[in-house]
Amino acid sequence: MRLVAVGRMKDKAELALVDRYRKRLRPALDIVELPDGRGSAEEIKRREAQAILAACPANSFVLALDEGGQSWGSPALASAMQGWMTDGRQPCFVIGGAEGLDASVLRRADATLSLGALTWPHMLVRIMLVEQIYRAQAILAGHPYHRSGRP
Repeated sequence: MRLVAVGRMKDKAELALVDRYRKRLRPALDIVELPDGRGSAEEIKRREAQAILAACPANSFVLALDEGGQSWGSPALASAMQGWMTDGRQPCFVIGGAEGLDASVLRRADATLSLGALTWPHMLVRIMLVEQIYRAQAILAGHPYHRSGRP
């Protein structure tokens, strides 16, 4: 699995949270950090899009995080991830920069995911996404980590 993200995590506490879940993942999650773009908003999005698209493997299932994306529950994400892997498609999660994702990235995406209507800092999005990937694996394995609260 791969996570392509614009921006570099520098804060040790944030890195520790990502690593907390990442070390439990099988298959492993490869994280590709891309530099923030420079220039006008449109130029930034264009340059970041080129780097994002180059970092996504050709046959991967690209799931782009986007405020206009679909809201998935954890069980739905788990089921979808299982399907991608069964089909032999490596999941490739994409987190854009502060300007958002260019239309070319959204066109390439096989699906989009929204973490809700709230605006989140990109580094928190990364932490929450890695935790949800771990949660999805726990759901699929029948591990008690995920408790839905439903009977």
